[in-house]
Amino acid sequence: MDIGVISVRYARALLKSAEAAKLEAQVYAEMQTLAESYLRVPELRFTIDNPMLDKEKKESLLITACGGSTAKGAKPEQVSDLTKRFVHLVLQEGRESDLQFMANSYITLYRQQKNIIRGRLITAAAVSPATEQKMKQMVESKTQGTVEFQTEVNPDIIGGFILEYGTYRMDASVKNKLKSIAAELKK
Repeated sequence: MDIGVISVRYARALLKSAEAAKLEAQVYAEMQTLAESYLRVPELRFTIDNPMLDKEKKESLLITACGGSTAKGAKPEQVSDLTKRFVHLVLQEGRESDLQFMANSYITLYRQQKNIIRGRLITAAAVSPATEQKMKQMVESKTQGTVEFQTEVNPDIIGGFILEYGTYRMDASVKNKLKSIAAELKK
């Protein structure tokens, strides 16, 4: 069976269970943490896929990757029992190699259900929180949804900004304007 179909089925079941338990936002945060863990630590995938590692160790590692442990002295984060049971089920069914896709599928389904749009603002220098909030509100008013907004500083754009959300991209950077002028001069 196709990995995408399996991942979506598991993610849909997890979302339904999370809704019933009123934990969908917490599970969403845990799945984001898990997906981010897979991206930041490529060895995680190889370790989880290793057939020589017993399931208890894999489960412990995956719970940690969901945000279940913290550095010494910090307040410990708790992973929901639902996420723990989900990880256990996935391991029991031998689907651990699909878990990264399941986490991403859950994130996608949750965002669709809650009408959450991802937005990104790229500027040459850091912007004030007020400016960031204005841009976020502008995107929310245009999309009629909630925006998860990320700001990024990229000095290469020289000045101005680049705003991206959904499939929309507005490039009002100085670098882009200079490119346009150079292209016109070449004609």
